[in-house]
Amino acid sequence: MIKRIIDASLDNRLLVLVLWLLVVVLGVRSMGALPVDAVPDVTNVQVQILTNSPGLAPQEVESFITFPVESAMSGLPKVEEIRSVSKFGLSVVTVVFDEGTDIYWARQLIGERLMAARATIPQGYGEPELGPISTGLGEIYQFELQSETHSPMELRTLLDWVVNYQLRSVPGVVEVNAFGGELKTYQVTLDPAKLTSHGISVGQVFEAIEGNNRNVGGGYIVHADEQYLVRGEGLVQGLDDLARVVVARGERGTPVYLENLG
Repeated sequence: MIKRIIDASLDNRLLVLVLWLLVVVLGVRSMGALPVDAVPDVTNVQVQILTNSPGLAPQEVESFITFPVESAMSGLPKVEEIRSVSKFGLSVVTVVFDEGTDIYWARQLIGERLMAARATIPQGYGEPELGPISTGLGEIYQFELQSETHSPMELRTLLDWVVNYQLRSVPGVVEVNAFGGELKTYQVTLDPAKLTSHGISVGQVFEAIEGNNRNVGGGYIVHADEQYLVRGEGLVQGLDDLARVVVARGERGTPVYLENLG
């Protein structure tokens, strides 16, 4: 058999040369189109569930957030593994699916189970959300903002509202995760004695702040062939606006402001 191949090759030298050149050309062309990666991505099919809960210690994050999310994810089809990490103010639950599972189908299943998970997490402890579609090599860079003239709160605000949006405009960047610093918040410290004297509960204070911190539309007014929009502006812009929120009224209609309760 081998002797026949050798004899046929010697008798058809031109054909063998043409075939050899064809193989060389196809090989060079394939080599140019071959994807080359210095670090090949071997990440399995996984979906991450992230929950931010500032202020909670790892023990509370594990008990009130991570465990309910893991329990809701149990029993899903084609799940190979469920693992989690509970940090200060952050819960990360990773659901690993069998190789070859469609990532969008897997995310749909996780999204349906998240509704049940949210119902078991105490109110105010954070909302679990799906992480971006990325791989184990997706986190490409970590950085921190430092300044001798700006406070941690100012740096966090700068990161969330300036740096974040500029980085997300870079092609290939899916998400920018911010962690640390101090979020800008307004804290209301209530005096129990003043609440009792005015007959006001903490729930009433919550409702008053929520109801007085929004803008509403009032339609429009037509006058002399012109249209004027009517809107009520009630968003809190600072501490002064928050202090003047009316929580309740006394027997004679005297307003009780939020600043009178702290």
